[in-house]
Amino acid sequence: MNESASLLVVDDEADMRLAIKEALVRKGYSVELATNGLEALEKLKKSEYVMVISDMAMPGLDGLSLLREIKRLSSHIPVLLITAYGTIERAVEAVKEGAEDFILKPFDLDLLERIVDKALRLQAECLSFETRGKSMLTIDPMMRKIVSMSMTAASCDATVLISGESGTGKELIARFIHERSERANGPFVAVNCASIPDGLLESELFGHEKGSFTGATAQRMGKFEQADTGTILLDEISEMDFKLQAKLLRVLQEHEVERLGGKVSIKLDIRIIATTNRDLKQEVKEGRFREDLFYRLNIFPLRLPPLRERKGDVEFLANHFMTLYGKKYARHIEGISSEALKRLLAMEWRGNIRELENTIERAVLLSRGRLLEPEHISDAESLDMESEASEVGVTEVSGVKKMDTEEVNNMTLAEMEKGLIIKTLDTVEWNRTRAAGILGISVRTLRNKLKEYGTILPV
Repeated sequence: MNESASLLVVDDEADMRLAIKEALVRKGYSVELATNGLEALEKLKKSEYVMVISDMAMPGLDGLSLLREIKRLSSHIPVLLITAYGTIERAVEAVKEGAEDFILKPFDLDLLERIVDKALRLQAECLSFETRGKSMLTIDPMMRKIVSMSMTAASCDATVLISGESGTGKELIARFIHERSERANGPFVAVNCASIPDGLLESELFGHEKGSFTGATAQRMGKFEQADTGTILLDEISEMDFKLQAKLLRVLQEHEVERLGGKVSIKLDIRIIATTNRDLKQEVKEGRFREDLFYRLNIFPLRLPPLRERKGDVEFLANHFMTLYGKKYARHIEGISSEALKRLLAMEWRGNIRELENTIERAVLLSRGRLLEPEHISDAESLDMESEASEVGVTEVSGVKKMDTEEVNNMTLAEMEKGLIIKTLDTVEWNRTRAAGILGISVRTLRNKLKEYGTILPV
């Protein structure tokens, strides 16, 4: 129950409107009413609502048309449609277009209450869920469905296979599932199969006994044993050596593991989640991944859509990162210009959310005004072109020296910021007022930055 949550109920039948309102008010919700789609649209333009419940068949603007307008205005608002049997095909079409669900007339008000409660819990989960200090933010309808399916996955113990391009948040979803499962109090052990050499991965996963191979000077527990009673994440499982896949298959089948050089099988109570940035069906066809292992992993599949398929999230996340890094770097940025937003929406985002975050962080550092402008937005390809254009040594830009490309590639953004500040101070002979003006920050911010760096004196 949530007294501050305002819902909008839209129906041209007065008895139905009042019955729905009474049921939801009894549950603690604040409810407003609209007699048709056009009236609802006017209310939506003036006020914020956490959910819309609308009849499908209404004069003027019907439920499906209202849904489309709502998704255009605020794509994150869940919409529940009420329909008669004669319009069920259109209701199914509406769900495909982003409706939360539909309910058939006549219906039980208790059922309506349960659907609303579930939708609002899901909305809260989707708008911002945090796992071990990392947040995943989304307003995209497709991602809402993914989070809903993840909650279902969390309620059972089936093996989950999460696919998606790099940077789409596969590990966050895996942690989300673990932390909402009955294993939440158990360990969550993540293993990146792509970062561990093939020769070491078997020992890393299954452990080894003392003397089992050269260098094995002591018994070692593997990742599977460490994850007992909890969840193990096999990140980028498509990178696992083909021979090792057979041993993993046995672990999945028997729920036990045998250390390298060991003679005793160790029983496991464990949940397995795997991720891949490749098409495993194609990997199976080309002989790089075992078909039997694929089917063992693919019991509960989840596919995370790339950012380019989540246009609503591009603006939403860009504004989030702008606020985040504006505070971090003490930049008073109020928004993203319409031209810069057009550029963001047109980009491919092959690195997905990671790339977007890096792009906005860089834009915040480059910005000198109140808005992020198109010239502050650079994708990976344009950055590569800039690097090629300045192959030799250093060049002069606005009186401040650029750092060598190879040097920059080996630096963090914080180090780059520090380097830019020091080089600017050198350029103006450590006149802090002039340096602050060039950098687009206040003298006080510059002074605070120098305090962070410790005692730095001009050479």
